[in-house]
Amino acid sequence: MRKRMIHCVVSYTCRIFLLPRCDIVAIKMAMSASSNLSKAVKQQYMELPQGDMVQAMYIWIDGTGEGLRCKTRTLDSEPKSIEDLPEWNFDGSSTYQAEGSNSDMYLVPAAMFRDPFRKDPNKLVLCEVLKYNRKPAETNLRVTCKKIMDMVADQHPWFGMEQEYTILGTDGHPFGWPSNGFPGPQGPYYCGVGADKAYGRDIVEAHYRACLYAGVQICGTNAEVMPAQWEFQVGPSEGINMGDHLWVARFILHRVCEDFGVVASFDPKPIPGNWNGAGCHTNFSTKEMREDGGLKAIEESIERLGKRHSYHIRAYDPKGGLDNARRLTGRHETSSIHEFSAGVANRGASIRIPRNVGQEKKGYFEDRRPSANCDPYGVTEALIRTCLLGEEGDEPTDH
Repeated sequence: MRKRMIHCVVSYTCRIFLLPRCDIVAIKMAMSASSNLSKAVKQQYMELPQGDMVQAMYIWIDGTGEGLRCKTRTLDSEPKSIEDLPEWNFDGSSTYQAEGSNSDMYLVPAAMFRDPFRKDPNKLVLCEVLKYNRKPAETNLRVTCKKIMDMVADQHPWFGMEQEYTILGTDGHPFGWPSNGFPGPQGPYYCGVGADKAYGRDIVEAHYRACLYAGVQICGTNAEVMPAQWEFQVGPSEGINMGDHLWVARFILHRVCEDFGVVASFDPKPIPGNWNGAGCHTNFSTKEMREDGGLKAIEESIERLGKRHSYHIRAYDPKGGLDNARRLTGRHETSSIHEFSAGVANRGASIRIPRNVGQEKKGYFEDRRPSANCDPYGVTEALIRTCLLGEEGDEPTDH
C-alpha cells in the first residue's frame, strides 16, 4: 500500500481512517485558533491565589432567543445566595436587544451555580434581562414562566428534557465526518462504542463532569443516531428549575466546546437528507400523574394537547415553528408538524407514553415536538398552561 502525504495547517486536526478496501481517507477538521493556545501556560495563571475575591460570570440569553452571552465581574466575597449578587448592565445594541441610542439593559441574577472552569469559590450566574424601563426583554421568557409555575406549585410539576446537539468544526462541518463525503449510514452510532462509531466523546465526558461540579441536575448522556450527534438529559427538575438548569447546561457545553476548538450546534436539522434531526424531548408529570391511577390524568392532558397543537408548535422553537418544520417531517423518529398523534412506546408520535407507564398506570409522558434550540421556559410554560390551567385556543391567556 502506498502512503499518501497528508498536509495540515495549524488550525486543522487531521485523522486517517482505514476503510474496508484499505483506502486511506483524510479527515481535515477545522478547529478554532484559540484551541491551539497552550493550556499548560494558562494553568500557571489559573493556579495563582485570588485572595478573598470571587469572579462571578453573568450569563444571559440574547435577542435571538437561543444565543448566550456572558461577562465577568469581581465580588468582594463569596455569595451565598442570589440576594448577595448585585444587578449589572450591558450594551443591548450589541446583543440584538436594544437600539444604540438607548442601549443599557439590566442583568438581574436569577440562579447561581459553581463555576467548573475557574472552580470554587467562583460562580456562574444566570440572569434575567430587563429593558431600560425595567420591563422584561422580548426574549426573557423566564418572567412569565415563573409566574405560571408559581400558580401550580402545589401540583409539583416535574420535567426532564433530553437535549440533543451536534458537534461541528468551526467551518460548520460535522465533527469526524470525511471532508468531501459522508460517514456510513445511520445504524451503528446510537449509544455506539468505538472510534468509528462515537465521534467526540472527550467533549461529552468533560461536559458531564463540569455540569456535575456546577450543580446542574444532569442525569445522563448518550451518543445519538447521527454520527457527531449527542444527547444529555437534565431532570427531574421542578418548576422554574428546569429552564434554569438546561440553559446553564447549554452554556457549559458551549464553553467546553470552546476549549476543544469546536462548536456545539442546537440546529434542529443541521444536515439535510437522510439524517436524524435534533430535538429536545420533554418529559412531564405532576404529583397526581405519578400516583396510583395517574394514567387518567396523563390521558386527560394528552387530550388537551391534541386540541392545541398549533399553539405548542409555535412555542417549541425560537422562530415560531419554522425551525421545527425542517425536522418534524414524519421521518427519522419524528411526527409530522401538521398532525397531532400519541401512542404507547411510539417514537413517531407527537406524544409518547412509555411502555412501563402504560403497564403501571402512572408516571409521565414525553412530548417529542420541542426542537433542540427551543427555549425551555417557553416549552414548560406552554405545557402547564394547556395541561394544568386548561387553556384553549391559539394564544396564551393573561392571568
